[in-house]
Order: sequence, then C-alpha cells, then structure tokens
Amino acid sequence: MSDYDYDLFVIGAGSGGVRSGRLAAQLGKRVGVAEESLPGGTCVVRGCVPKKYLVYGADFGEAIEKSKGFGWSVENVTFDWGTLRDNIQTEVNRLSGIYSTILEKNGADLFRERAELVDAHTIRLCKSGVTKTAETILIAVGGSPWSPNIKGIEHAIVSDDIFHLPEQPKRMLIIGGGYIACEFAGVFAGLGTDVIQAYRGGRLLNGFDAEVRDEVGALQKRNGIDTRFNISPTEIRKTDGGFIVAFSDGSKIGTDCVLMATGRRPKTDTLGVKAAGVDVDSNGAVKVDKFSRTTQPNIYAVGDVTNRINLTPVAIREGAAFIETVYKDNPTAFDHDNIASAVFTRPPVGTCGISEGEARKRYGDDVTVYTTSFRPMKNVLSGSEHRCFMKVITQGKKEIVIGVHLVGDDSAEMIQMVGIAIKAKLTKADFDSTCAVHPTIAEEIVTLKPRELNKTTVVT
Repeated sequence: MSDYDYDLFVIGAGSGGVRSGRLAAQLGKRVGVAEESLPGGTCVVRGCVPKKYLVYGADFGEAIEKSKGFGWSVENVTFDWGTLRDNIQTEVNRLSGIYSTILEKNGADLFRERAELVDAHTIRLCKSGVTKTAETILIAVGGSPWSPNIKGIEHAIVSDDIFHLPEQPKRMLIIGGGYIACEFAGVFAGLGTDVIQAYRGGRLLNGFDAEVRDEVGALQKRNGIDTRFNISPTEIRKTDGGFIVAFSDGSKIGTDCVLMATGRRPKTDTLGVKAAGVDVDSNGAVKVDKFSRTTQPNIYAVGDVTNRINLTPVAIREGAAFIETVYKDNPTAFDHDNIASAVFTRPPVGTCGISEGEARKRYGDDVTVYTTSFRPMKNVLSGSEHRCFMKVITQGKKEIVIGVHLVGDDSAEMIQMVGIAIKAKLTKADFDSTCAVHPTIAEEIVTLKPRELNKTTVVT
C-alpha cells in the first residue's frame, strides 16, 4: 500500500467523476471524491435533466392547444410555474441521492465540499481545511456560466438560476445564440412568456451546419420568439417596472428578466492548477493528451473542464477510458469523432458528423448532399406550421455518410440510431437499401434525393 491517503482522488462528482470514482472503487482502489454542490454535476443538477423536464412542460402546453384538430376540447387550461419547478427539483434531489449512493456503496469516500489542489499529490478540502494526499488525481469539475463584464451585470441571471425562479417572468430577454439560449427561449415561449432573444451574430447556433442554423432561426420565429441579431448588450439598468437593457446599436429593451446565456467556461480559476503544475489554456481549460493526462503526469482530467466535446456521455466515456488506461494496463483514448448530439429547441435538432461547410473544406467537390423539408402528418390536423428538415452528406464514389443533420419532431431520438450508421462508415447505398417504416418521419432518411432535385440552394 502506498504512503498516500488515496490511490485516486476525484475533484468533482459529475457524470465523468462519478463514473471514474465508482469504477476505481470496484477495482479495490482507495477512492476519495469531493463535490461542492449536489452530486450529479451540471447534467443532473442544473443542466440536461432539469432542462429536458422544462422542455416537456412546454411541449404539453403546445400539445393541449394542438389537440383541437384531433377532436379534443380542453377548457380552462392553466399553467403553474411553481408546480413544475418544485417537481423538477424533487426529481433532481432524488437523482443526486442515487449518485451519492453509487459512490458510497462501492466504498468511495464522498466529501461534500469544494476541493483545491495544493501540489501534484495534495488536495485541500476548503470548508474543513483538511488536506488529503493521493497517488493519482482526476479533475472533473466541469464548467460554469460566463457573462460579459458590462455595467449592471449583477441584475442578470444565468442558466443555473433558471430552475429556481420564484415566479415565471411575463417578459424575458435572453442574450445569446448558442444551444442553451435557443433551448430556454423555446421553453419559456412555450410556457407563455414573451421572449426576446438577442445575439451578437447574424445566425443562431454558431458551429452548426448552415442550413440547420437557418431552420432553427425560422422555428424560433414560428414559436413566437422575437429574435434580434448583430447586437450586444452594453448595460442593464433596474427600474421600478423591471429592467432596461441597452445595446451596441443604441436600441433598448424592457424586460422582467435578463438571462445571460453567453457561454460556459471551465471551472479552474480557484482550483489551484498552477500550484499542481497543471497547464490550462487561455479560457481555463485543462490541457490534456489523448489519454486525458495533464501536464502533471499523475493528474488527469475529463469532461467539460477540458473543453473538448462538452457532453455528458462524452465525460462518462472519457472517465471509463481513464480507468482502462491507469488501472487496467490498457491505454485507451476515447474517440471524439462522429458523436451524435441534440439541441432541445422545440422541435429539436439532431446532428452527427460534420457540416456541409466542413465537408467542402476537407473534400472539395467530392461531396454529395441530400435534403428534404416537409410538414409531418401530425402537424397537418393540428395546424402547426413546424416542418421537418433532413440533410445527409456523403463523400467519395462510395458515398460514405459523413454527416446527418435533422431539425424537427423526434430528431433527438432518430440521431442516436443514425449515429451508429455514421460511426460504422455506412454508405448512402446502405441507407437506400433499408426498407422504410411507414408512416413515420424517420422513413424520409432512407428515401432522400439529391438536393439539386429539391431545388434548394447550396449553403456552406
């Protein structure tokens, strides 16, 4: 047995940290885990899980309204924000308890306080002041919301605060054009709030396929969201009636709530990385190699704190690869290519592989694009104007599928299955030879025609 208190100490009990700690403890390693918030991390406590419940809440409201076309008559429909908010928190606490139990039942010591690095093998528990030593340290602290330093920024909330709002705002101004901003805009518009979404760029969802960005811009408007582009906030002023936000173009917007959804950054500013010899980049992300090893050989990092691909399942896979590498003599580098993901706009986005713009940069004209846009049959009787957009990108004579991008009902569910096909490097011919399931939205994926036959414009 080593002279250290622990074989492994994990800082952060989110998805990646809990998976790593549990697997190490199951191997008989002495494991310590520190978490300053609720175990479960961003996803369970203040991210994916509670966010998805809010999306469901908004969807129920729309479903009630649209059910009239199918013969339903529902009178005196009301929505109570407090009920939804509190029910979500009850479920969050239940799930967090499960994460705690997972660690403790497997023999890991869970410290419910913030931890910081003292040196390469020493951790200080900040609340109690106790220090612990470990042979190996895993950094899994995730990220936190970032807001611009403008006058009156203290009057704004961030995404972490959304789930605890005492009342549903009648008016909400959301600053940002990324997936967090787009998702919350769709949620609160669906719950009946008047939403304005303001973004410094000219299109929402920077980094996504251009046609997907255009489709999302259109669906936000169909959801009643007032989208405004090419403006940045310069000041937030509190008034008797709410807040006035001034923008770079001289415009002003009055609102009851200002949500800054302007991005997230790795949570390393108070972690003590410098003292431990761990290098970070200009945004605070921990620098790691393909095996998640930092510049300090005995310290590793997984999840959002490394700013590679900031998704919960990725953090879990990185954690499992870390265990294989360090404790099973099986050096394993998680493959970050072709990871399927979803944006829970209403309706959602599903995407896997590369965008058309990236495909043309890599392969030039050796790319073929297939698209379709249609109104799902459910929306015909309901009266909904939402459409479904599908795009498949192939490369080479064999037409290997290198990107699939979906916007519309059930896109998040479909892209998981399509992701298997892309990971397996299947071809368009494989898609075409697969018999359709009728009548479904998904059947269109295996019946797509080249974009030029659809008389649409190439967008990069």
